[in-house]
Amino acid sequence: MTVAQIIKDKGQNIVSVKEDDTIMVALKVMGKYGIGVVLVYSGNEMTGIMSERDVARGLPHYGKDLLDMPVSKIMTSNVITCDIFDKVESVMELMTAKKIRHLPVMQDGSLMAVISIGDVVKQKMAQTEAEAESLKAYIAS
Repeated sequence: MTVAQIIKDKGQNIVSVKEDDTIMVALKVMGKYGIGVVLVYSGNEMTGIMSERDVARGLPHYGKDLLDMPVSKIMTSNVITCDIFDKVESVMELMTAKKIRHLPVMQDGSLMAVISIGDVVKQKMAQTEAEAESLKAYIAS
């Protein structure tokens, strides 16, 4: 099973902010959509990703002033991505190894979607349950 199946089930909603938007603006966007991450753009180019975790790590350093700083101050600029045709297992391993919860999904250099570790686990559980049901049906026949 590939990432394409996750996107088929989840959809392709992509939420982004500009790198010069304030962190407060980004948090409001995240709150509006009930998400934990936004992609960061400069013009048409993805320059980073900002998560709730980035904000939590920035607060001890900058205090409440952090909220008025640009997203570029705390975003992760070395964005790790996956391909739409990657296997779910390899994406799960990548996310675990790199300790990341969200991955932008690319196809031929174009952004297709953003998936979360929750999306990956949900897909893997569905796959495992389907396999178990198939085995039960085989054994019963």
